[in-house]
Amino acid sequence: MSELYVKADPILYESRSRSLRICGVVTTLRLENQFWDILSEIAGHDGMTTNQLISSLYEEVMGHNGEVINFASFLRVSCTRYLSQKRPAVPELSVVRSVGK
Repeated sequence: MSELYVKADPILYESRSRSLRICGVVTTLRLENQFWDILSEIAGHDGMTTNQLISSLYEEVMGHNGEVINFASFLRVSCTRYLSQKRPAVPELSVVRSVGK
């Protein structure tokens, strides 16, 4: 199973910085390319640009929590939560136990 991870294209885990404006303030975010791709997918699905999505997420998390300690980590977790919602449901496996022989 580790080949699934080990054989990933290195460009996916190379990080890239992007400057954007959040609440009128220019800031820089550094994320791995794969996370930028996922954010772009989410934004497209919601009819927004990636920058608009990030600004909207920032405003929502600030409104909900009042602070964001590590916004880049918040975005990574948001991406993984998005991906987990996209996965088809896996039916529960029933466990059969044999009782004494």
